[in-house]
Amino acid sequence: MTTTLLAAGSSTEHRTLTMALFGLFVLATLGITLWAGRQTKDAADYYAGGRGFTGFQNGLAISGDYMSAASFLGIAGAIALYGYDGFLYSVGFLVAWLVALLLIAEPLRNSGRFTMADVLAFRMRQRPVRTAAGISTIVVSIFYLLAQMVGAGSLVALLLGVSGDGAKRWTIVAVGALMVVYVVIGGMKGTTWVQIVKAVLLIAGAGLMTVLVLAKYGFNISTMLGAAADASGKGSAFLEPGLKYGATGTSKLDFLSLGIALVLGTAGLPHILVRFYTVPTAKVARKSVLWAIGIIGGFYLMTLALGFGAAALLGPKTIKASNAAGNTAAPLLAEHLGGGAGTTGGAILLAVISAVAFATILAVVAGLTLASSASFAHDLYANVIRRGRASEKEEVRSAKLAAVAIGAVAIVLSLFADKLNTAALVALAFAVAASANLPTLLYSLFWKRFNTAGAVSSVYAGLISSVLLVTFSTVVSGKPTSLLPDSDFHWFPLENPGLVSIPIGFLAGVIGTLLSKEKADPAKYAELEVRSLTGLGAH
Repeated sequence: MTTTLLAAGSSTEHRTLTMALFGLFVLATLGITLWAGRQTKDAADYYAGGRGFTGFQNGLAISGDYMSAASFLGIAGAIALYGYDGFLYSVGFLVAWLVALLLIAEPLRNSGRFTMADVLAFRMRQRPVRTAAGISTIVVSIFYLLAQMVGAGSLVALLLGVSGDGAKRWTIVAVGALMVVYVVIGGMKGTTWVQIVKAVLLIAGAGLMTVLVLAKYGFNISTMLGAAADASGKGSAFLEPGLKYGATGTSKLDFLSLGIALVLGTAGLPHILVRFYTVPTAKVARKSVLWAIGIIGGFYLMTLALGFGAAALLGPKTIKASNAAGNTAAPLLAEHLGGGAGTTGGAILLAVISAVAFATILAVVAGLTLASSASFAHDLYANVIRRGRASEKEEVRSAKLAAVAIGAVAIVLSLFADKLNTAALVALAFAVAASANLPTLLYSLFWKRFNTAGAVSSVYAGLISSVLLVTFSTVVSGKPTSLLPDSDFHWFPLENPGLVSIPIGFLAGVIGTLLSKEKADPAKYAELEVRSLTGLGAH
């Protein structure tokens, strides 16, 4: 969601400091990537990091993958502008992990090998299921990737003081090229270590700001909340539900739709799902999710201090003057806590937090690129195009080429997408994941009768309905903030399609299964059930 940052960041003092911090981070992570590249010897190393990460390490990496720029900057901004309603984003993102922990983490680790499609194809016809899952993975990843790349271009261009569309485009190309290098050379091992470093930096940066904010109010949260309510101009309404979602019936439905997409979408996000394959056992997979819940939960509690602190210390008018969506709340707060605009302390803290935001974007785009390129190579190339006859060496080579191609597509789309609503793109990625991926995963693991026709129907129905509904919503046309503000062809009243497209995905799986004459293999289901519950025969 990072679309703009402070103009102050373009001052010489800020620019030199920020460039030094960016350079330090890039050099450190490139060193990690080159080291990891030398350790990568086969497909298991490239796709799953050799399955050698501990629960704590993988928990940190999952956190690094999950806490995107939207989490750090977008949620802090939403809380600063909308109070209680903004904090509901934090709650939705965190609750989503319970679905992943209780329903997906252990069975997925036990049943699959490298990608989500491994589970779906275990007891069904390989080619149609892998094709559908591969397409869905790439579509979800590109939507998410596009949002991060657009944010990266704007963030880096403004902080390094470059101006004009040409400079911004070269920045996007540079960020995209760096992302491809991480994935092609380092594979999962390199990407995981980059995510671990990023997670530590993000928690440290957010933690420092939280302590500084609370110190302003004598570590009394009630005092801070009271000051935020007073500064907001809304009074006690700022601390109660309904400021953003609640004015009309449609906005309430939109919030419900967004909440469902966030809670269910996490368990279907490809770049999160592949993280469960990087650990040696299902027990470690469970531990890694528990660590992730603890780390992410702590971080989202800190967003409460960052958001309400920004509202109290800066006020919504100052935040909106910098960026109408509130995405600059955290960097503005950092500058204020460091001593204010023009001070050395303000410049240092702004540069540090901005570098952390940049690290956040790089880690997330690397994870997304790896997930989509792995799905192309393992599912589409090795099992659909080559029909299982590709060697591991060929498969890894095709994954690297796919990473370059997907990175190039993301770069090209991002060059023309700097006006796009990145928040809508992130929410769409969650909605597509919840509509297309989650129903098929749950049915495959827990419904004996589920068959190939049901899986294919569920993926395509969820995928097409979610994309179609967004196309004809106010996200694309009909409002000044739409992608095409001068056009109006919307007929779908909600901004997020989850409320409609997720039930369609689940329903299509049932209808496709029941209408098909194909009989599911009970022996295969029994084998999958034993394997998913016990880990017997897991790779």
